[in-house]
Amino acid sequence: MLSGIIFDVDETLVYYEGYDHGKWFEELVKPELERAGIFIDYETYRKTVTGELPRTYVRNLGIDPVEMWRIIDGVNHRYRKEMLRLGKIRPFPDVDALKELRKLGLKLGAVSNATEENTRLVLSAFGLDRYFGVVIGKDYSNLDGVKPSPYLVEKALKALNLKPEEAIMVGDSSHDVLAGKRAGLRTVNVTRFGRVEGADYYVKDLWELVELVRGLLR
Repeated sequence: MLSGIIFDVDETLVYYEGYDHGKWFEELVKPELERAGIFIDYETYRKTVTGELPRTYVRNLGIDPVEMWRIIDGVNHRYRKEMLRLGKIRPFPDVDALKELRKLGLKLGAVSNATEENTRLVLSAFGLDRYFGVVIGKDYSNLDGVKPSPYLVEKALKALNLKPEEAIMVGDSSHDVLAGKRAGLRTVNVTRFGRVEGADYYVKDLWELVELVRGLLR
């Protein structure tokens, strides 16, 4: 019986207008890291974000990964606040579907590779935090536990008191699908930016997700 849904946040519920990952790193992150004596090139950083390398890989370069990620996450927090002020972070127009999912009696959780603080900052800016029984973000005690690892999804299931077979994972990326699958959940790919192979279900938006869920509840 379906009892809950675990959601990805960025690019699933909200989007960032004009965001350029490389430019963000070079102009905002790299100077902060260098001030702390941490020197890392964009390509190495990118690979740790995409999962091509573990997030703790930088330990091999003599860099404390926790220190590095705390600095990056601090930059991210300031960046998100400024983007919100400028109106350049926006919810997708279908996020009202979350209200309908709650009306169906489902437990909702949000899981992000960003920190919980940074995730809540964005969710609360649009009043979306009220829909979620739990918000799970990056765990500094297990930096390699970010999606596509199942670790964060499993934390959300435990917090919501759900078994894997009682929940579905909803997201836009292959990392969401892999994390959900590895945690034993059925997975839903929201195809705003294209189809990700391997998901159990595909929906074009969150309203179509509501219809899918109604069908699964019958």
